[in-house]
Amino acid sequence: MVHGPSRRWRATIGDVRSSNPALNRLAPPPTATNAYGESGWYAPGATGTASTRTPTAGPVIEAARTAGMTVDDVTVRTIGLLVLLAAAGGIAWGVVPAQWQGAVLLVGVFGGLILGLVISFGRTTSPLLIGAYTVLQGAAVGLISKQYNDWYNGIVVQAVAATFAVFFVMLILYRFKVIRATPRFTKGLIGALIAAVVLMFGDLILSLFGVHTGLRQNGIVGILFSIAMIALGALTFILDFDAVEQGVRAELPKRYAWFAAFGIVVGLVWVYLEILRLLGYARDR
Repeated sequence: MVHGPSRRWRATIGDVRSSNPALNRLAPPPTATNAYGESGWYAPGATGTASTRTPTAGPVIEAARTAGMTVDDVTVRTIGLLVLLAAAGGIAWGVVPAQWQGAVLLVGVFGGLILGLVISFGRTTSPLLIGAYTVLQGAAVGLISKQYNDWYNGIVVQAVAATFAVFFVMLILYRFKVIRATPRFTKGLIGALIAAVVLMFGDLILSLFGVHTGLRQNGIVGILFSIAMIALGALTFILDFDAVEQGVRAELPKRYAWFAAFGIVVGLVWVYLEILRLLGYARDR
């Protein structure tokens, strides 16, 4: 049997980043306000629904309509952020000396958490701010991945493959309307996200006082909890896909594509780290 990491190391690496689910998506509003203060990109006095109103002719209105967010915009920005995340993680993995890894990990986790909260609750669409978050998160993910790969050779490749498999399965389920972001679904998922964050923070605090609940340890409770967290993280992709669809339909400004891409990256990181943990449990058994 392969001897896994100590409980202390596992708790430190796992729980120090467990607050990422707190960044549950704050999707862009279904309508935007134009220069005239009305909902949607329409001129004053336009009547009808968002899908039927006819915009007043003019270069300003036409430019606004043609500059709306598209699925391609979100796709390109998501790929760009993932490349940046991987680059930051690779540099942290291969360059940061052992004596600095702990400090870099803490800066990456808590710095990313702060920026992530600012982006989420402020609905920020700044590429620089989202890029900074991605770099910090990437450094933390890279160091966590390095430690797991040292413990279990090849586990990182398996976790990455499983993460993208989960993502594409959820995309297919959403595309064929097997799962839809109904109001009840959204309300229930957000409630579950809040409960998960409370449980993980509570477990982290208790562990500092030597009390172990088993949620983040290799046992039946820990395994079931990790599976639940992977399922919860996977379902958040449904909210992301719906936010993109609604944003495109409402012709939100192109800059909202950054916010949508940020939400998808947050979900991918969360699912990846939970899968990495679960695979580590499996290697120990």
